[in-house]
Amino acid sequence: MPNSGGKEPRRKVYRVRFNFSWFYLLLIFGIGWLLLNNSGANPQKIEWAEVQEMFSKGDIQEITYIRNSYKGNITVRPDRISKYADKFGGKVPTSSPHFIFLVSDKFDSEKEFGALNAALPPSGQVKIVVENESHAWMEILEWLIFPIFLILMWLWMFRGMGKNMGAGPGGPGGGIFSVGKSTGKLADKDKVNVTFKDVAGLYGAKDEVMEIVDFLKNPQKYTALGGKIPKGALLVGPPGTGKTLLAKAVAGEANVPFFSISGSDFVEMFVGVGASRVRDLFRQAKEKAPCIVFIDEIDAVGRARGKNVGFSSNDERENTLNQLLTEMDGFDTNSGVIILAATNRADILDKALMRAGRFDRQIHVELPELKEREEIFLVHMRGLKISKDFDVSFMAQHTPGFSGADIANVCNEAALTAARKNKSEIDKQDFLDAVDRIIGGLERKSSILTPAEKKTTAYHEAGHATVGWLLPYSDPVFKVSLIPRGDALGLTWYLPDERKILSKSYLIDQMCALMGGRVAEEIINGEPATGALNDLERLTRIAYNMIQFYGMGERTGELSFYDSTGARGYDLTKPYSEKTAEVMDQEVRELVDMVHDRTKKILDDNKEGFVRMAKLLLEKEVIFAEDIEKILGPKVKPAEPEEESQGEVENAVDHE
Repeated sequence: MPNSGGKEPRRKVYRVRFNFSWFYLLLIFGIGWLLLNNSGANPQKIEWAEVQEMFSKGDIQEITYIRNSYKGNITVRPDRISKYADKFGGKVPTSSPHFIFLVSDKFDSEKEFGALNAALPPSGQVKIVVENESHAWMEILEWLIFPIFLILMWLWMFRGMGKNMGAGPGGPGGGIFSVGKSTGKLADKDKVNVTFKDVAGLYGAKDEVMEIVDFLKNPQKYTALGGKIPKGALLVGPPGTGKTLLAKAVAGEANVPFFSISGSDFVEMFVGVGASRVRDLFRQAKEKAPCIVFIDEIDAVGRARGKNVGFSSNDERENTLNQLLTEMDGFDTNSGVIILAATNRADILDKALMRAGRFDRQIHVELPELKEREEIFLVHMRGLKISKDFDVSFMAQHTPGFSGADIANVCNEAALTAARKNKSEIDKQDFLDAVDRIIGGLERKSSILTPAEKKTTAYHEAGHATVGWLLPYSDPVFKVSLIPRGDALGLTWYLPDERKILSKSYLIDQMCALMGGRVAEEIINGEPATGALNDLERLTRIAYNMIQFYGMGERTGELSFYDSTGARGYDLTKPYSEKTAEVMDQEVRELVDMVHDRTKKILDDNKEGFVRMAKLLLEKEVIFAEDIEKILGPKVKPAEPEEESQGEVENAVDHE
C-alpha cells in the first residue's frame, strides 16, 4: 500500500558482512572432516614373508597393491580375522584394510602375486588389484599450506596491531589500515572520579586550570567583555608535583569531551604515522568541540628541532612536531579545542611550540610549601587508620622538598610499616621510619662493619653534625644515624629551610658541612678514606656553580655561563676561553681549600664535643637534635640584619 506521500516505502536492506572468524570455523571443520575421513582402519604393518604365509593358508581375501607407493593393503577373510586378534590388542577390527606391507622398487607385482595364486586352488585364489595412487591434492596442499599459514599469521599480527594502534571499534579500515589513526582516549565521565577537591595545595596552578574549566561552563561571562578562551595551557614542573592529577581533575570537572594521549604515542617506527595521528586526533576533537585535549609528556614529540644528532632534517619526530604546530595554530583555526599539556622538561621544547597562540599560559606546578604539604597529607591519609595523637603539621615540617607523589609514598610505606609490626594504628614513628626508608633506602640489617669501619663512620657523621650545628647558615641537623641504609653506611639528616634565594654565606656553610665528614676522618685517623665520595661530589658541584653560574668569583666577577634556554644544544665549544677556564679552576680550588681549612678549625676548636658526639653515636647508633644540643649547646643562628632608620632611607633616595 503506498504511503501518504505517494512513494513506496523504502525496503530495508540487510547486508551480510564477512566476519574473519568464519574462516577459522571453516578451517576447523575442514581439518575435522579430513581427520574423520581418514580415521577408518588402523592397519598393522607386516613383512613380505608373513604375506606369503597368509597366502599359503588361504587367509587373504583381497590385496590392493599401490604401484607408485610400493605399498600393499591386505583384507583378511571375515571368517579368518579372529586368528589375528592378538596383533590388534585382542580386538577384532571391523574395517579394512587390516594389514599393510611395504616393498622395494624392484618388486615385480605380477610375477610375485601370480606365483602365489598359482599355488592355490582356483576357488581359493586371492583377488589382486594393482593401481596407482593419485597424490594431486596432497601436492597442492603441500604447496598451499605454507603460503596460507604466512598469510594468516600476517593478518593476525596486523589485526592485533590495529587494535593497539588504530582507531576504536568501527574505525575505518581496521587492522593495518588504522595504523595512522589517533590513539587518544576519550575520558568516560562516569569512570573519572577525580575532582578539584582531591587536588590539595597547588593554589596558583589549580586556580589557572579552574578558570579554563569555568570558561567552558560559563563562556558568556567572559565573552560579554570581549575575552577569548585560551587556546592552550602548558603544565610545567618537577616530576610528581601533580601535573597529571590536575588534568584528571579537569576531566572530572569539565562538562565537555576530554581526550588524553601521551606524547610518545605519536612517535612510531613507520614514516608519517605520527603526523597522521596528530591530524586524526584534531579531526576527532573538532567534531566534538568544545573539548579539551590533554597531551602528557609532550617533550617526547615537542623537542626543539635541529638538535637530533644523527638524524636528517626529514626526521619523523620533526615531521610530527610540524604537524602539531600547524594543527594548534595554523591556517585553519581550531575554535573550541583547548590543548592541555604536561612536561618536566620545558627547557628542551621547541620555541615555536611555546609561543602565545599555541600555549597561551605556562602554569608552573612547583614543589608544595609547608601548608600545601599538610593538605596533601590529609588527602592521602583519608583511608588510613591513624592514631589520635598524630600531628600532621609535624610530618609536613619534616618532609621539606617532598612532592605530592613522595608524600603519597610516605603514607603508603607508613601503613606497610605498621602492618609489619602488627599494629592496629599508624603512629608518628611509622611515618618517620617511612621517611627514612624513602630518603636513605632500605635498612641493611645484614651489613656487618668491622670495629674500625664503624668507628670511622661514627666520627664521619659526627663531623657533619658538629659543623652543621655550629655554622649559622647551615641547615639544622635533625638526626644522625649509624644504621646502614642503601649505599650509605651512616646518614646525617637535615631539615633545610625552604629558601628561594641562596646567599654566598649559605652556600659556603653548606660546603663546610659537607666537608665535615672528610676532615673528621683526617683528624681521627690521620688520613682520608673513601667514605666521603658523595660529599665531595656535591661540594665540587656547588663550588663550580658559584664560580661559573652565580658570579661569586673574585677574579671572574659577575659573569655567568649558565644556559637557561638550551640554545647551545649539542655545541661542543665552550662560551669562554681556555684562560678563563684556568682562572675558574683556580678559584674553585682556592674556594675548596678555604672551606677545608675553615672546617678543620671548627672541629679542632670543638674537638671535645665532637668526640663526645661520636662516642654517643657508637653507643646509641641513632641520636637526635636534643642529644646534640646537650653536647654543643643551642643551634647557632644567623644574626638578623639591622633595620635602617627612616632618615637613612630618605637620605639614600635623595642621594640617588
